[in-house]
Amino acid sequence: MKPIWIVDDDESIRWVLEKALARENLATKSFANARDAIAALEFETPQVLVSDIRMPGDSGLDLLQLVKSRFPGLPVIIITAFSDLDSAVAAFQGGAFEYLAKPFDIDKAVELIRRALDESLRETSVESGPSETPEILGQAPAMQEVFRAIGRLSQSNVTVLITGESGSGKELVARALHKHSPRAQQPFIALNTAAIPKDLLESELFGHERGAFTGAQTTRRGRFEQAENGTLFLDEIGDMPFDLQTRLLRVLSDGHFYRVGGHQPLKANVRVITATHQNLEQRVREGLFREDLYHRLNVIRLRLPSLRERREDIPILVRHFLVQSAKQLGVEAKRMSDATLQFLSGLDLPGNVRQLENLCNWITVMAPGQTVEVKDLPLELTQEQGGGAGAGAGAGAGLSAPAESYGAIQHHGTVVPVATPEAGGAHALPGSPDAWLGLLEAQAAAMLSGGQQEVMAVLGRQFESALIRTALKHTHGRKNDAAVRLGIGRNTITRKIAELGIDGAKDD
Repeated sequence: MKPIWIVDDDESIRWVLEKALARENLATKSFANARDAIAALEFETPQVLVSDIRMPGDSGLDLLQLVKSRFPGLPVIIITAFSDLDSAVAAFQGGAFEYLAKPFDIDKAVELIRRALDESLRETSVESGPSETPEILGQAPAMQEVFRAIGRLSQSNVTVLITGESGSGKELVARALHKHSPRAQQPFIALNTAAIPKDLLESELFGHERGAFTGAQTTRRGRFEQAENGTLFLDEIGDMPFDLQTRLLRVLSDGHFYRVGGHQPLKANVRVITATHQNLEQRVREGLFREDLYHRLNVIRLRLPSLRERREDIPILVRHFLVQSAKQLGVEAKRMSDATLQFLSGLDLPGNVRQLENLCNWITVMAPGQTVEVKDLPLELTQEQGGGAGAGAGAGAGLSAPAESYGAIQHHGTVVPVATPEAGGAHALPGSPDAWLGLLEAQAAAMLSGGQQEVMAVLGRQFESALIRTALKHTHGRKNDAAVRLGIGRNTITRKIAELGIDGAKDD
C-alpha cells in the first residue's frame, strides 16, 4: 500500500498526523508546501492526500484541482479553518473527499483518513482488474467463429451484445473485446446486474452524492465513472430492473447521467458491452425489457456456443483447468486418463465451461491419485452415465444444475467444492458426511495464508446464503416455513434474504 501524504506548512500539524497514523501502522510522507507535493506527483502517487488550504505559494485548492485532473480516483482531504467555510464548499465542488476543520480531534481525523483509505483501496481494486486477460481456449469451428468476430471488432468501439448459456465464458469474451480495442489501456469494469440488490444497483451504476440517502457519508463514483474512456461490461442485462433500463437507455442515447442525489449532469465516454443468457426478444414481448433499449444494445450480437457444441475442446479445457487449479492450491497437477477424457467429452455438462472448471477443482482436491480414472469422478456423474443412457444423452438428463452440484466456495478465482443437498448429500463427496468440513478448513487456511481479510465474514456470508437458498427450495419459496426449518426467526430470514440478495422468496 502506498503512503498517505500530508501537505501543510504548519510543522506541528504534520507531526501530530504523522504520529497518529504511525500508531495505526500507516506509512506517511510529508510536504511543507504544495509545490513540493506537485513535483513529487511526477514520480509517485499517495494512497490518500491530506492538504491544508492556505499555504505560501500554491494553495490546497490548486493542489486539489491538479490531483483531480490527473488522478480522479485519489481521495483528497482538505484541512480548513472555521473561517474558511467558503473554501470548504469550493473544496467539495472541486472533488474533495471530505474536509477537516481546525482545530480538529485527532481520533476523528484518523477515522476520516481510514475511510478515505478504504475508498482508495476499493477504487484501486476495481480499476486495476486482472493484470492479464485470461485465455479463451478452443479449437472447435464454433469457437473459431468467435475468435474471428473478436478480430473483426478489434478496432471498433461499437456496442456488443454477447449471448450464450450460463457458464459459457461471456465475460472472457468481453475482456478480449476490450483488450483488442482502442480502449485497451483504459479501465475494464464488470458488473453483474443480477448480483446487486435492486435498491443498490442504481448507486453502483451511476454513483451517489454525499447525503443522497442514509449512510451516504461521502460522494462515490459509480461504474460509469470508473470506466471512463474504457469499457463497461454489464452481465445478465436481461435481469436489470425496468426503471433502471430507462436510465441506462438515457446514458446510451445522449452520453450523460446523474449521480443519485446529484443535479449536475456528468458525461460518459464509455463503451458498453452487455451479456445475457436469456432470450431478450421474448422478454421484450413479455413487457419485461424495453424494446428501445434492446435495439440500442443489439448493435452487434455475438453468440457463444455451449460446451455441447464444442466437445472437441473439452480435453484442452480440462488440462488447462487442472494446471490452473493445482497452481492455485499449491499442489501437483492431476492427469486425466484417456478413458476419463473420453467419458467427460460425452457428457452434456449444462453448466458449460464454468461447470467443467468447478469439476476440475473438485478433482484437484478430492481425486485419490495423480491419474484420474472414471471411478474417481463425482458419483452423480458416473451414476447418471451408468443409468442406461448413452454418454451424450443420459449424462445431461439428470444434471439439471451441475454447476451447483459440486457446490463451491469462491475466493479470488479459487473454487473449492462443497457438498450441497442438490448434489445428493453424501454422494457429492466421498467419505463421511462431514467431509465438507475438511474442505471448509482447507479453504479458510488458503485464504488466511494468502493474507485475505475478514475471512469469517466472507465464508459466513456464503454459508448463510447456501443454507437459506436450499431451505427456500425445499419449501418452494415460502420464507416463513424456511425460517422454521432452519430454526431462525421470521424477521431474521427476511433481513438475511435482503442482505444476501436472494430471489424467489415469498410470504407463506
